[in-house]
Amino acid sequence: MDVYSIISMLGGLALFLYGMHALSAGLEKMAGGRMESVLRKMTSNRLKGLLLGAGVTAVIQSSSAMTVMLVGLVNSGIMQLSQAISVTMGSNIGTTITAWVLSLTGISSDNFWINMAKPANFSPVVAFIGILLIMAGRKPKHKDIGSICVGFAVLMYGMTMMSSSVEALAEVPQFTGMLTFFKNPIMGVLVGIVFTAIIQSSSASVGVLQAISMTGSLTFGAAIPIIMGQNIGTCVSALLASFGTSKNAKRVATVHVLFNTIGTVICLSAWLIADAIVGFAFVDEAVSPFEIAVLHSIFNVVTTVLLFPFAGLLEKLVKLIIRDEKETAEAPVVLLDDRLMTVPSFAVAKAADVTGDMASLAKKTVKAAVALLEHYDEKAAEAVSAQEGSIDRYEDELGTYLVKLSKKELGEAESKKIAKMLHTISDFERIGDHASNILETAKEMHDKKITFSKDAKEELDNLTDAIFEILSVTVRSFKNDDTQLAETVEPLEEVIDVLVAEVKARHIERLTQGECTIELGFILTDLLTNYERIADHCSNIAVAVIEAQQDKFDAHEYLHQVKKENTGRYAEYYERYRQKYAL
Repeated sequence: MDVYSIISMLGGLALFLYGMHALSAGLEKMAGGRMESVLRKMTSNRLKGLLLGAGVTAVIQSSSAMTVMLVGLVNSGIMQLSQAISVTMGSNIGTTITAWVLSLTGISSDNFWINMAKPANFSPVVAFIGILLIMAGRKPKHKDIGSICVGFAVLMYGMTMMSSSVEALAEVPQFTGMLTFFKNPIMGVLVGIVFTAIIQSSSASVGVLQAISMTGSLTFGAAIPIIMGQNIGTCVSALLASFGTSKNAKRVATVHVLFNTIGTVICLSAWLIADAIVGFAFVDEAVSPFEIAVLHSIFNVVTTVLLFPFAGLLEKLVKLIIRDEKETAEAPVVLLDDRLMTVPSFAVAKAADVTGDMASLAKKTVKAAVALLEHYDEKAAEAVSAQEGSIDRYEDELGTYLVKLSKKELGEAESKKIAKMLHTISDFERIGDHASNILETAKEMHDKKITFSKDAKEELDNLTDAIFEILSVTVRSFKNDDTQLAETVEPLEEVIDVLVAEVKARHIERLTQGECTIELGFILTDLLTNYERIADHCSNIAVAVIEAQQDKFDAHEYLHQVKKENTGRYAEYYERYRQKYAL
């Protein structure tokens, strides 16, 4: 074996790893929305969690990425530890799919169709189709499919390069001697752990093992311990991701290690005892890529079957290892976790949930502030101030998180969601600011012991009802991506503008007749200004919901167009709101 074979092997490994990354990213983008819906249906049922873990891992082709994501989900409070345990077990089964696909490299037949199933023969066709879709596809979905095809072809080409370059190793005594050394079960397990920990993918390390097996020098006795060690090595990613997280999140990573370690101890012990008693003849026989896939699947399925009934005991064990401690100060709630970006579609789903919470909190804060105008209470006022501070925190964390997330490889649907959120979080934050301004107005009226006249109260009550409705409609349309409901916001905003102008005119009339004071006039003007600004921000949010579906964000153009036409739904809803809130 010369230096060129080593270079070729390293190049093949590089292409193999890159192809796996491209394939996983493309599959995740394609299935992003569906995986989000599956996650939302997740229950405490362990069997469903097991199937979810197997299914999602089969899609994203990485149990390491899946477990890192679970750490983030538990740390963010989306998933409980008990749920994450069953999902972790399922991910070990889902990660075996790659080995089965790679095992096709060992196919050999004179039959044309059977021979075409060999990746080296059909992957160039897949690559050609992928390039056509990337270059000629008009829809993002077509380009994503093209990326999957190219990623798969690169993966298979890298596998072929590795297999070809290591063929010469079969004639090198040092190499065959090293493989014989790995028949020592402890050494085999350690090699599997270290190599998988370095490349952080059990699927990739099993693929490399399959390539080595094509030299004919790797035996069953050497391969079995290495495969078991690879399943422990894949836990390193989750362990690294668990630093700085909550105790439950650390427990998820620890459970992954415990699960694979206990499985390895049980299966390796059973294998060694059975071999010592029976003396399996095939131990010294060469193992093929197909047989490695079989061994990989058997180990993961058997481990899951054995330990799945004891998931509750695993949870208790990990809680004994990582104990709860009395904390001197309450830890802040984690709104968003960067670990979720391992699978961007889940991160987008979580960000959407958090933005929805921010929207609901903004509406709640306005209503609480308005209630203080009539009945001021110091504790309620402090609660409004705290809520406004929470809204500010939402904006800060969401803004930073969404910018990071926008740089990830995303599908069309996820990109639209991020754009919509980035265009609206500042409006929700400003609504919170106006609620704080209303609180100050209520406090001023309470401190000065002044109230509005009966007529002014009636007019304000009517306007307040309109403000509450526009807030409710805006939040519902935003959280549900309901463009038809969003189209009803602008007509109501126009009606609110008319109402504000009319309330001001009636105040001036009362002022000239001596029925109101200038001091109350200043307070009323401030209140009306905040009401009007709240309606304006609701309009901005509704336009963002509508424009996000059209991949453009030109609020001025949209508003100009609907007001210019003044027909159809806009005119219908304007008239309906005008009559409903007429003074």
